Amino acid sequence: MIDLYTAPTPNGIKASIMLEETGLPYEVIAMRLDMLQQRQPEYLRISPNGRIPAIVDHDEDDFAVFESGAILIYLAEKTGMLLPGESRARSRVLQWLMFQMAGVGPMQGQANVFFRYAPEKIPYAIERYQRETRRLYEVLDTQLAKEEYLAGDYSIADIATWPWVRRYYWAGVSIDGLDNLQRWLNAVGSRPAVERGKNIPQEPKLDGGADEFSLRARNMLA
Repeated sequence: MIDLYTAPTPNGIKASIMLEETGLPYEVIAMRLDMLQQRQPEYLRISPNGRIPAIVDHDEDDFAVFESGAILIYLAEKTGMLLPGESRARSRVLQWLMFQMAGVGPMQGQANVFFRYAPEKIPYAIERYQRETRRLYEVLDTQLAKEEYLAGDYSIADIATWPWVRRYYWAGVSIDGLDNLQRWLNAVGSRPAVERGKNIPQEPKLDGGADEFSLRARNMLA
């Protein structure tokens, strides 16, 4: 059994989609980011950076894994799924996984903050991060003109990237004209495991609903 510590953010959704794809049994521990549960000492023993998601694999002597990309690799290696064994095919998947971890996530995350949450609207920052996010989308679109999925076959690279790109509108970024990216968004989003995983956990019910949760969690987008 695997414990999944998570919240309804793009990085959290990566882990739940992967667990649904692999069919591994798991239990959800929903973290309230707005209450800073991710900063509590007991959680920091699992995830030292105080971010979600994290997992604890009770079948492997309570082995803990933090960082969403590391979780995807760990679960892929544990199950032999969604990460090829052949060296060049594996490298292609890991290259696109790193592209998301180093590019799409950080840049779109900053676009989210400056466009949606920052108390002071700074046009330079908004435009910079939106422009860079759009550029990264264009890189994805070019790759997806050649391949059905990012590394050829469906893989952890797609699982890592889809939860971010699907929220393009939240960052104020357009995907107009990116037909290959739009096709891929629909293809990944129609997978049954993705349909299930994207809703784990449900956003907490606050007085202002999901938008209020997002606002109060704006500095904890892990």
